[in-house]
Amino acid sequence: MPPYDDQPTVRLRAIAPAPKFPVPNPAPNPAPSAVPEFTEDKGDADGAETVGAAPHAGISKNAWHAFRTFWPLTKGDRRWLVLICLCVVIAALAETGAVLLFGELTDHALKEGSVSAFWGPAGKWLAMATFGALIGYIGNSAAVWVAERFVMRLRARIFSHVQVLPPHFFQRHRQGDLVTRLTGDVEAIEQMVVSGVVQTVSALFSTVFFFGAALMLRWDLALATFALAPLFWLAARQFASRIRTAARQERVADGAITSVVEESLGNVVLTQAYNRRRDEEKRLHTEARAWMRASVRGNRLSEMYEQVVQVMETVCVLTIIGLGAWEISEGRMTLGQLLSFAAFLGYLFPPIRQLGQLGLTVTAATAGAERLLEILAARPAVTDPPRAAPPDQEIYGVVEFERVSFQYPGTVTDTDLGAATDTDLGTATDTVPDTATGTATGTTPGGSTEAAGHVPVRPALRDVSFIARPGELVLITGPSGAGKSTVAKLLPRFYDPGAGDIRLDGIPLDALPLEFLRERVTLLPQETLVLHGTIRENIACGRPGATDDEIFRAARDAAAHDFINALPDGYDTHLAPGTAQLSGGQLQRVAIARALLRDSPVLVLDEPTAGLDALAARQVIAPLRRLMSGRTTLLITHDLHLAPDADRILVLDHGRLAESGRHEELLVRGGTYSRLHGNGAARQLATS
Repeated sequence: MPPYDDQPTVRLRAIAPAPKFPVPNPAPNPAPSAVPEFTEDKGDADGAETVGAAPHAGISKNAWHAFRTFWPLTKGDRRWLVLICLCVVIAALAETGAVLLFGELTDHALKEGSVSAFWGPAGKWLAMATFGALIGYIGNSAAVWVAERFVMRLRARIFSHVQVLPPHFFQRHRQGDLVTRLTGDVEAIEQMVVSGVVQTVSALFSTVFFFGAALMLRWDLALATFALAPLFWLAARQFASRIRTAARQERVADGAITSVVEESLGNVVLTQAYNRRRDEEKRLHTEARAWMRASVRGNRLSEMYEQVVQVMETVCVLTIIGLGAWEISEGRMTLGQLLSFAAFLGYLFPPIRQLGQLGLTVTAATAGAERLLEILAARPAVTDPPRAAPPDQEIYGVVEFERVSFQYPGTVTDTDLGAATDTDLGTATDTVPDTATGTATGTTPGGSTEAAGHVPVRPALRDVSFIARPGELVLITGPSGAGKSTVAKLLPRFYDPGAGDIRLDGIPLDALPLEFLRERVTLLPQETLVLHGTIRENIACGRPGATDDEIFRAARDAAAHDFINALPDGYDTHLAPGTAQLSGGQLQRVAIARALLRDSPVLVLDEPTAGLDALAARQVIAPLRRLMSGRTTLLITHDLHLAPDADRILVLDHGRLAESGRHEELLVRGGTYSRLHGNGAARQLATS
């Protein structure tokens, strides 16, 4: 049985088989060098401490840190855990009493050869078994309920944390990896925190009760039996580290399989168009073989451990029964006592073995815990200011960038390298992106960026200043990589600038609550975002609770109402990412309707016509003009169709504001904008 099943369960019977190795739905783990040293953080909303340890630390230390981190999620169910543990104790007592009654039945009822002498002990035995079964049912039902609630809380906790992580976190982690961490690894933590506690209590009390009863029967044989117990612990210890390594490897491979499948299905058109079917099958086969090898290795180790323990148990039982037979021959022990003692041995060894195997279960679960701790260790790029409150004033939408500079986390700039090379020590300190946190750490001696795997890059923005007022259309353009889209990420505070200030109606963005700010800034990103749901739901997500009339009005203003009504299911047509039911231009108009319904004072359009043909782009421009009317609009684009309508054009080049002015002025200057406009006109002529 795997150490954590798809549905978490807790068995109360002391003789329940201890779990084995294989791990369902694992998630991959980064290379050890990429795993951060976790630090304590007690400020999370639900009280969980983001505490962890590097994977190279001792197993017990890792397990303790993981347990201490996730234990607060049991808050609210701890009374139920006490009840479950009480049921465990009572069930163990009932089993102990049943075994003692078995000895009485053997020594008295069967020995006398009278049927009437049989019914008394048999009735007691049945009553004891029924009572134990009832207690077991109550405890097991409560345990499943508590375990599922823990899984639900933990999954919500991790998902909530992931929702606030910066964009670069998702660029550095494969989507399949994150999915498997939120599924299989969460189940693993439950087995360590909830089921692990109950199983430990069950095994401990069962061992104490059965050993105590064995002492009552024959203390000398009981001590001889218990003296052999450390052998089971030693056996588990010998296998623990190798099973942990296999568990991590299996999770890595399983996460890779999930990623390959998701990527392949998400790009099925590309796969078919470029005849990559066999390449994708080969990728999956490679990852599947890696998973199979790790799984077989882990199962082989677990099976080897099981067989070693089985042989040890057999040797112990035969030794004790041999001693008991000698005691009977000497008249110092009855047959009923020997049978009862043998029964206690049968009940005693499984909980002892379970205590040893709990270490293996925790070892395997720790591999999953480390990956979840990595997610929790990743910090948001921005946070709400302390005691933030919405301002009393109405927000009109005056956007001001004042000498703003920004560099993406984990990148190395030529300025950084030059400054580092000039140090007295003659070494360069290179920032190395951390895959879990997105922060930059590490030092490379000698100033060699090649050794660190980095190519120097310029800051995304350098000393950029401008003001955009309500009703203005400010068009931001420039060559690829000039920093245009960075402006779109800074205004909704996906990141904070490294230098300078960004203000909204004179209020610094970092002084506004994030939710308040983002309700007043509507971003239409370069990639049209489609949610799983109907067209109505996709439009309404701009303002939950909007009426149908408001949704229809927004769709009309976006020139989307007619083609939506022409669909067989109209506004109830189901959409999904990658849907082929609507064209690119139609999807963009649905997104414009979503933005119109949101009705924010500030609008950020990031390449709204990118990927559209000339006809689709022209169909989108009219709705865009309606969307921009009366709002502060930042239009980030290579397409200069709307340039003559812009109140001001900002030209970025290498992160700096190279030019600023109106369309006609910039053309006359003959600078960067003039070249961009000429290139765009040439492309239009070539495609017309």
